[in-house]
Amino acid sequence: MAENKPFCIPKWVALAAWAKVHDNHGAAGVDRVSIEAFEKKLENNLYRIWNRMSSGTYFPPPVLRVMIPKADGRERPLGIPTVGDRVAQMVVKMYLEPLVEPLFHSDSYGYRPKKSALDAVGTCRKRCWRYNWVVDLDIKGFFDNIDHSLMMHAVRKHTDCPWVLLYIERWLKAPAEAEDGTLIARDRGTPQGGVISPLLANIFLHHVFDAWISREHPDCPFERYADDVVIHCSSKEQALAVKASVEARLRRCKLEAHPDKTRTVYCRDSNRPEDHDDIQFDFLSYSFRPREAKNQRNGKLFTSFLPAISDKAKKAIVAEVRRWRIHRMSRRELHELARMFNPIIRGWIHYYGQYYPTALRRIFAGLNRRLIGWARRKYKRLRTKPRQATHWLRHLARQDMSLFAHWKIGIVP
Repeated sequence: MAENKPFCIPKWVALAAWAKVHDNHGAAGVDRVSIEAFEKKLENNLYRIWNRMSSGTYFPPPVLRVMIPKADGRERPLGIPTVGDRVAQMVVKMYLEPLVEPLFHSDSYGYRPKKSALDAVGTCRKRCWRYNWVVDLDIKGFFDNIDHSLMMHAVRKHTDCPWVLLYIERWLKAPAEAEDGTLIARDRGTPQGGVISPLLANIFLHHVFDAWISREHPDCPFERYADDVVIHCSSKEQALAVKASVEARLRRCKLEAHPDKTRTVYCRDSNRPEDHDDIQFDFLSYSFRPREAKNQRNGKLFTSFLPAISDKAKKAIVAEVRRWRIHRMSRRELHELARMFNPIIRGWIHYYGQYYPTALRRIFAGLNRRLIGWARRKYKRLRTKPRQATHWLRHLARQDMSLFAHWKIGIVP
């Protein structure tokens, strides 16, 4: 019975935590137990986790470290906990999140209920019109370098629950296991990929950055999504001073602003025509820079500082479409291709089409060319006639614009 255990954790919490983990899907950890395999012995597995957590004898297994390629050619480590450990982390998250969520800053957007990356991009867009300068802040290796003692100090500001503190500390210290089976000890950081890690990151940066900058630089609004931060300033002098101040603050908290990626940026437009070395920054896969816009009242063109899909995101989408090898799928019908790929295409349009959607035209024009290549392979009469294949696909698009998600927004062959 729960009342005979050192820690009172209701059994229903473990079941509710499992439901959330199940809905989030995810890969197996070091024990190679998948969601499906865990579910086959669900009652026993959940009882074991609840029993050990309630007894104080739950020790997290190592996280499986997988190296993920980055856009710059380097790799970043992703830590994958076991399914059972994800359930245990979710139990703690379900207790802790309601305590801290009401206290978080309104301009903290990452991994929070009812907030999204697009909300952050939209707010940033509006503020770039009102403020002349931006500090584009990049925290070097944030998730890998969080100081454990400072992290626990931040958590203790919000709870004194002994089992929550006990297990968070154990998760912070749990080793990682490389793909070759080597154990890697951790004396700092929280692994990206853990259920509890995003919440811990928000708690840490709430104290290290959000509350601090609101107190020390109240006239400089910001948007933060996890460790991705944009700070708005009225002048170049203020931007340089804020940049230096933030860098010093991070050093005191045993973190470092990336020396090459942390910059001051001038939000140049028709009303701010001066030149500066940096007039562009990336935020949440959007590039903010001067772009041509049309005045809705008089139709005249002018320069505005606007977000659109970033070059990195464009390259990633182009590479993904290339991997589909659509031109090799000549055994499939067009409606089958639409059913296969529309969910992904719709996701891209939903996110990157929110601001300056015309930037998507070149990307989806490339997808149309691959569909033309498919048609030429599938139909002998079109094999040597690319122009006729284009006309054929264009005719189909005009007959049914809803077949492909990008046709529906007017990007047709």
